[in-house]
Amino acid sequence: MNKKIEKTEAEWKAVLTEKGAEANAFEVTRHAATERPFTGKFDAVWADGSYHCICCGNKLFDASSKFDAGCGWPSFSEAALPGAIREIVDRQYGMTRTETVCANCDAHLGHVFPDGPTDTGLRYCMNSASLDFKPQ
Repeated sequence: MNKKIEKTEAEWKAVLTEKGAEANAFEVTRHAATERPFTGKFDAVWADGSYHCICCGNKLFDASSKFDAGCGWPSFSEAALPGAIREIVDRQYGMTRTETVCANCDAHLGHVFPDGPTDTGLRYCMNSASLDFKPQ
């Protein structure tokens, strides 16, 4: 396993600025904020390719696992590679959910729910601001 990538808040801000990340990417990835539904740049993208962590470049999802959940956030049925995403129990706001973070750098990605329409039964509901898309 690779050593976890750790940076200061100032270093993460510099990385995201250099990559031209969305304005809210720092708050989403480093402070677990959530973008408003139907506002993310990848919600309606259906091109072939792969989705990577905006902070460290870790490959997270293949476009072939993306589906329209109608929830307003990009949704995927499975991670691209085993171990790419780490899951954490999230008990904020009086509910229990499963938070997803990048296994390499702990960037907050979104949440995973057990209500997906594919064989996996999962819906990885991600923030566009936490993702970088690489076309095929």
